[in-house]
Amino acid sequence: MACGRREMVDLILFNGRIWTGHSIKPWAEAVAIRGEKIYAVGSNRELKKMASPSTALYDLEGSLVLPGFIDCHTHFLDGGFFLSRLNLKDASSREEFVALIAQEAEKLGPGRWITHGNWDHQRFTPSELPRKEWIDPVTRENPVLISRHDGHMALANSLALKIAGIDGKTLSPPGGEIQKDPETGEPTGILTDAAIDLVARHLPEPSFEDKLQAARLACLHAVENGVTSIHDMGDTSNFEVYQELERRGELSCRILLYLPITEIDVLERLRLHGPFGSDWLKIGGLKGFVDGSLGAATALFFEPYLDQPDNHGLFHSQMYPEGIMETRLRRAERLGLQVAIHAIGDRANATILDIMEKIINENGPRDRRWRIEHAQHLRREEMARMGRLGLIASVQPYHLADDGCWAERRIGKERARTTYAFRSLLDNQVLLAAGSDWTVAPLNPLTGIWAAVTRQTVDGRNPGGWVPEEKITVEEAVRAYTLNAAYAGFSEKMKGTIEPGKWADLTVLDRDIFSLTPEEILKTKVKLTFVAGRKVFESKK
Repeated sequence: MACGRREMVDLILFNGRIWTGHSIKPWAEAVAIRGEKIYAVGSNRELKKMASPSTALYDLEGSLVLPGFIDCHTHFLDGGFFLSRLNLKDASSREEFVALIAQEAEKLGPGRWITHGNWDHQRFTPSELPRKEWIDPVTRENPVLISRHDGHMALANSLALKIAGIDGKTLSPPGGEIQKDPETGEPTGILTDAAIDLVARHLPEPSFEDKLQAARLACLHAVENGVTSIHDMGDTSNFEVYQELERRGELSCRILLYLPITEIDVLERLRLHGPFGSDWLKIGGLKGFVDGSLGAATALFFEPYLDQPDNHGLFHSQMYPEGIMETRLRRAERLGLQVAIHAIGDRANATILDIMEKIINENGPRDRRWRIEHAQHLRREEMARMGRLGLIASVQPYHLADDGCWAERRIGKERARTTYAFRSLLDNQVLLAAGSDWTVAPLNPLTGIWAAVTRQTVDGRNPGGWVPEEKITVEEAVRAYTLNAAYAGFSEKMKGTIEPGKWADLTVLDRDIFSLTPEEILKTKVKLTFVAGRKVFESKK
């Protein structure tokens, strides 16, 4: 505990149950804040002695205090737009899906693009992929490009396909597919991965002011959920948006931006090494893709999909031409840059591990902290390799609550045994850092903690957990969203635990998730969020 003059302490939070995350002293009653940093941690009696007439006192009334949640994987600016755009996430039938799109067309008026969507055909009854014929009658004057919630599949209407010049003769690009009707040969409207770009390039660019507003909404949504830092797997242009908000003093959460690995030329010209920026906004490294997603049937597997026997998934367009990913990782190695590579299918994970292992063995040990984003479907030999190589598994636990409803129909029970294999990864000494993949899943870390601990599915059919042997404890899950997440972003010296000298980024919950039954975690609410010692959110309840 730090000591000092009374006038140095601005705020004391006391009478709480404070999980510090520190291995030796994990629990405390009070925390004192001076300026933007934690000044002292200890007992109520010790810290109250530091109060001066100008010190603000806040009685936590037994509430649980955690280090501010860190979300290791978001699409943050897109999330901000999503908060005010078409939302099809909960559409459970063709009729509801079409009705919501018709409402959006009426709201926007003729000529405006209908975008976002976040639909999930696995929720439809019956489960079937939408087609352009569903929505053409209600969108004759509006081009449509609406994404599946994983971002690896989208539906375009006939007008959007016409604008993009896509017809029955158009070939699918490498790393994507223009799905076509087997009888007519005409596009169904469904596009996957690289094929989405054929239409997306025709979307009008949002104004800079629209981007600023989306970023503001995203920051507000983050702190409402107790998230004080996010890692944005975003576009290079996002940096300018966040930088302007920081200049105006409007950033309410910290942002670590990962640039597309295809932009490595820019970082080479800048000779940028490692995380670079301010306390609020940094460039963290490079984000790349090996494959697609399970829901879009584009995640790459050694064995075919059970429901699509001719399909093993596909390599993402960033894997073409052959060898380009290895070349880019070698360039990142020369620059000392962190990489965060998306890999979902077992073959995708094995492929990127082969590349990383070769480069690491050739160049020897250093503090790389290279990340595999999702690390979703792994063979056991890949888990062991990840541990030996010191790689980070950047995982999104809530995905299992969705995927567990239907994944076994697609990949079978045997492959499912090592899906979202959090316990096995920990047993192989792999560091787990957690996030949401927002907007693919809710930003709220409590839903991710619930999923990791219970492994229950949203359909209620797995009350004991889907692949229950892969459950982890509440403390392990919380650590994945705090200290481990900080480590994954090279920021563990300043956040991730509640210790003197670190940023006063704190999350206060209305109940103690360590003492609840795991099922009750979903009922827990965020009471307060502090970033840099400033209260940025307080629940009205």
